[in-house]
Amino acid sequence: MKFWKYQGTGNDFIMIDGYNQSVNISVSEVQKLCDRKFGIGADGLIVLRKHSEYDFEMDYFNADGSKSFCGNGSRCAQAFALDLSIISGDSNFLAIDGAHQGKIIGDLFGTKMCDVYEVENKGNDYFVYTGSPHYIQYVNDVKNTKVQELGSGIRYSSEYKLEGTNVNFVEVTNDNLIVRTYERGVEGETLSCGTGVTAVAISYLFKTNGYQNKVDIETLGGEIRIKLKRTSQKQFENIWLIGPAVKVFEGEI
Repeated sequence: MKFWKYQGTGNDFIMIDGYNQSVNISVSEVQKLCDRKFGIGADGLIVLRKHSEYDFEMDYFNADGSKSFCGNGSRCAQAFALDLSIISGDSNFLAIDGAHQGKIIGDLFGTKMCDVYEVENKGNDYFVYTGSPHYIQYVNDVKNTKVQELGSGIRYSSEYKLEGTNVNFVEVTNDNLIVRTYERGVEGETLSCGTGVTAVAISYLFKTNGYQNKVDIETLGGEIRIKLKRTSQKQFENIWLIGPAVKVFEGEI
């Protein structure tokens, strides 16, 4: 099987062309391919498929074979579709959480995220659903936060154990947001999480009662920009996740 490898701010994905050929892949095969010792190695796997109503469909798997929406993966899917000449510019594509618009902005890629109508308070923490569930905790020193230990503790708590949740730890320094994320499905920290930084941006505006239309976020894998419009206390629309998507290599397995 031919594959391609892409990364978006260090969040890395195996890409498979299911657009020009029929591709069926099992959960166990996804797990094997994403294994960094016995397979190719990746945070997730994406099969690009044909769709009668959209430019393409993004079929996304977490490293453990479970499914969700992936923001960074959606930008890489656009880059992959562009490299395969499936698209030549802006696009409309389908993912597990519904339809999305894709936009090429210079050498960056933007994905229009689903609108958000609810921000939950969890004591001093927050919960926001942005195509995937995200628990958000603000900390004083994110660099020294024990992301694996604290993140897995929340992810496997009685409230979230069944469905799982991603957990984001956020430090605010002079209105600059630094984020580290524990991802369910990977069951560990990733260098970046697109749906996570989107949820963080929303929680930050909610927390500070801000109405600015962009939030820049620093992750271990690089910088991502969120553009959005806050239309009421808990309602956010026209949300765009903007950042790089880069081809790393291709091969056969």
